[in-house]
Amino acid sequence: MIFREVEDRDLVAKARRGDVEAFNLLVSRWEKRVFNYLLRLVRNREDALDLSQEVFLKAYQNLGKLEDAGRFGPWLFRIAHNEAFSMLRKRKPEADAPEAEIDARPRHSFPIELSLAVENALSRLAADQREAVILKIYQGFKFEEMAEVLSCPVSTVKSRLYTALDLLKDTLAPIQTRGVQ
Repeated sequence: MIFREVEDRDLVAKARRGDVEAFNLLVSRWEKRVFNYLLRLVRNREDALDLSQEVFLKAYQNLGKLEDAGRFGPWLFRIAHNEAFSMLRKRKPEADAPEAEIDARPRHSFPIELSLAVENALSRLAADQREAVILKIYQGFKFEEMAEVLSCPVSTVKSRLYTALDLLKDTLAPIQTRGVQ
């Protein structure tokens, strides 16, 4: 991760000087992770694609406001977080409608029953708990980075994550008794 931070820092510096190719490299490096994060938050592929474009546009427009170029990743995910929750707030009345497309399952070699059970268990978590799990487990962020993305203290991040993991463990424990491991 240290090498990525150094490379991101260099690319950000070049992009700030007007090197569009440097920013394109940042986009290609981060776009899949940002898209997957957004897909897990908004649970709709088209919305996640639209939001991804907005995130990178805002990142490009605000690159000069990034205080520490080595923290590009958490800063980018903070923009993604803000965009996703802004969209979700605007669509709150639609939350009661059934979701047409929920295909945010990871493409792993786990049995389909287990993948569906994990996605179902994640969907039952509170939004802040689910996001903590997504940032830590699926995106691999450190607690300090998560706190930066979520704009809250590290202790709050840890509390959300550990509470969510306990809930997931309780929800998913019966699956092991059915022979799926």
